[in-house]
Parts: sequence; structure tokens; C-alpha cells
Amino acid sequence: MRLDSRADPQAVAQYAEGPVRFVPGHAELQRMTAILPGERAPADATVPGAGGGGGGMELKALADAHAGWSFEGVDPAREMLKLAERTLGAHAARVTLREGYIEDASEGPFDAAACLLTLHFLDRGTRVRTAAEIRRRLKPGAPFVAAHSSFPQEASVRPQWLSRYAAFAVASGADPEMAEKARGRRGASRPAHARRGRSGAARGGGLAR
Repeated sequence: MRLDSRADPQAVAQYAEGPVRFVPGHAELQRMTAILPGERAPADATVPGAGGGGGGMELKALADAHAGWSFEGVDPAREMLKLAERTLGAHAARVTLREGYIEDASEGPFDAAACLLTLHFLDRGTRVRTAAEIRRRLKPGAPFVAAHSSFPQEASVRPQWLSRYAAFAVASGADPEMAEKARGRRGASRPAHARRGRSGAARGGGLAR
């Protein structure tokens, strides 16, 4: 979903369809995100999810897997927070949802953190600052799980990857016209999230070793 659509109630209502159709391995990503922090976080962990936990999807996956954990979700779009509350259902009692950015999150310290399919929307400077703010809120040694949408940006291969992006969406049930429009948007934007910039942002934020 484009950032400028996150305040549109109609677009937000359809948000859950997007990652499933446009992100290969999305369900597996959710499950693995629930597994990895559990290797080191305590049974009563507190965990923030930047980006509102993907409209509540990643927070729900974590809550389903860890009955003793409590969570905090932060998102600048109120409609996305409303979606997160609906998605969480009974788990909502264990989740604090905040309207704002990572700077508006509680100080913690938290036992783990997750940020899925969010950082690629941000320019490099904002990614570095976000990573640093997450790190500052984590206990020493606490795990952080991040995943981003990424593909090679070299001119010789970029068109092929954009075609694969649209083809996967259509094969997953997306409307072909919608998939082609999404391909066009991705193709028109020279992303600030080239692959080398990702690890650099993590290092800049103090999260990579």
C-alpha cells in the first residue's frame, strides 16, 4: 500500500489483501517473525511493532504464538490503527496502539521488536533514524526482526523483477489491471531502498553487526 493511501478508509479496508497477493512468502514471514524473537525473549515480553504491526497482522501473529507477551503498535495513520484493532480481535486487550511515529513510542526498554514491510517506504535518513530509535528502546541483546520489499536495481535486470512482481500478484489472485498499475508505480519510483542502503541503514542505526 502506498503511504498516501493509508488515510483512505476504503483503501485501508482492502489492505489485508495486498501483502498476501504482492509479497511472496507473506504467511511464512509472519510465522517466522513469531518464532525468532521467542528464542531469546522472556515469556512475559513486551514488544513494539513499528508501522502499526502491518495493520495488526504481525502483532496478531506474535500474539497468537506468545500468550504471555504484551505489545505496542505505532502508526501515523489513524485508519491503519483502527484496522489493527479489528485484526487483533481478542488480543487487542494486550496491545497499546499509538498514533504517531517511532519517536512517539514508549521508551521501553522492550524485550524484542519487529518491523515488517515498512522501512522500504522511507528514505535512507529516516530509516537510519528509525533503526536508531528502535535500538534505543531495546534491552541489551534484545532481538529485532525486520523484513523489507527489495529487488535488484540494476537497469539490466530491474524491468524483469518488476514483471515478476506483477506476475506473482496476478497468480495470487490480484486483478491484472491493479497489478500492472502497481508495477508502474514501483517502476516510476527510484527507491531509496536499494539493497546496499538497507544494511547501511541498519548499521547506521546500530542494529547490524
